[in-house]
Amino acid sequence: MNHQSDQYYIEQVLKGDANSFATLVERYQSLVYTVTYRMVKNKEEAEEIAQDTFVKAYKSLINYRGDAKFSTWLYTIAYRKSLDAIKTKKRFLSSELIEDISEGEIGIVNDALNYLQSKERKQIITDSILKLPEEDAAIVTLYYFDEKSVKEIKDIVGLTEDNIKIKLYRSRKKLYSILKHYVSPEINARNGRAI
Repeated sequence: MNHQSDQYYIEQVLKGDANSFATLVERYQSLVYTVTYRMVKNKEEAEEIAQDTFVKAYKSLINYRGDAKFSTWLYTIAYRKSLDAIKTKKRFLSSELIEDISEGEIGIVNDALNYLQSKERKQIITDSILKLPEEDAAIVTLYYFDEKSVKEIKDIVGLTEDNIKIKLYRSRKKLYSILKHYVSPEINARNGRAI
């Protein structure tokens, strides 16, 4: 595994070594794909957008100023390309009503998720995130899976920090409602009820 900084490879590319960009692609391809997939909810389309993201990043690398981390700059491109694809297809989801949930219900959902096998749990969480509106799914992915700060997400999606915090709060509530539906059989099984 190569441990050089992103900046090292950027400089190599700008000096004419196009092959150095392959290391940056390898480093971020999985994360870029995850962001695009959670927004467009289609594997082939997400792969195409991820590829377009890297092509645009390569062509625009001369304009990268280093004000933000390279990953943040790259995610911004992926995010905007995903939004463009969504707007082109005019696939806007209507907002879902948010139910208030108690801390006790959150604990029950968490217990049921812990009861599931790890791989199954990851799939259920991924499926649940895909049920969120595109922008919310991207913000949740950036915050929880890519461990981006609210400030970094602000730079990527162009919303205020307060808006991002509100979206994260609402998305968590939506996710718990969705997860509760997925894990109801496990909750019933653990409580000794017939399914």
